[in-house]
Amino acid sequence: MKTPDESPARDDADSAADTPGKTASRYRIEALAKGLDVLRLFDESVTSLKLREVSDRTGIPMPTAFRVVATLEEGGYLERLPDGSIRPGVAVLLLGSAALRGSSLVQLSEQPLRHLAEETGETVNLGVLVGDQVLYLARLRNSDLVTANIQVGSTLPAAYTSMGKLLLAYLSDAELAAALSNHDFGADAGPNAARSLDELRARLTEIREQGYSLQDQEVAAGLRSVSVPVFGRDASKPAAAINIAVASSRHDVAALRGTLLTRLQATADDISRLLRST
Repeated sequence: MKTPDESPARDDADSAADTPGKTASRYRIEALAKGLDVLRLFDESVTSLKLREVSDRTGIPMPTAFRVVATLEEGGYLERLPDGSIRPGVAVLLLGSAALRGSSLVQLSEQPLRHLAEETGETVNLGVLVGDQVLYLARLRNSDLVTANIQVGSTLPAAYTSMGKLLLAYLSDAELAAALSNHDFGADAGPNAARSLDELRARLTEIREQGYSLQDQEVAAGLRSVSVPVFGRDASKPAAAINIAVASSRHDVAALRGTLLTRLQATADDISRLLRST
């Protein structure tokens, strides 16, 4: 591979000055930090980038960015497309999958969630809040439930999901504003989704007071769910949320507030006890 310019190569341990605004600790390995900065550029909305875009978005000089990308490509963490752009490779997917499976939260939740899924015959999920998205850590699916292509590792807008709204309800006003600073309330969503931050705030206040969250065709038409918090050692803020997701043709909102909610709360209590005992 040819380097992108004729600048002489520098040592791999480039100074922290390459990335403006960052202060290096005595244990920081700059080459590794730059590689992680590059990998963090990719998400569900950014699936491929040109080398110049990598350099511009990270502040890493082009010669260094070239070497970082080439190293990640060699290890399978990035792959190059025919047009020269790069995207995450299979090795990244394997790491992410292993991280989710190895999470103590996921491991401790597996059996209680499996029992809940068998008991109710419905889809159950475990999720955490990441910015303005809810990240799905575990999913036991009822094949009769028609949903978007949600899998472990998928994310959905927190403002529209029962788990996302529940976790947002425990944020302070400042934390909520920061989390949703880039959320587009005009984006595609279900017919009953909140259309403004003020409308969402009112719903979150009710969720916090009642201790559970309903989603009634806010993600998409035909889908409903109910969610409750899971607490670890910190009893003031949920470590995660779990939910039961149903087709609106099978259960009305009243059903979600009845037996399904009771069973969901019992499962959340079981997981919470397991988390506090570790």
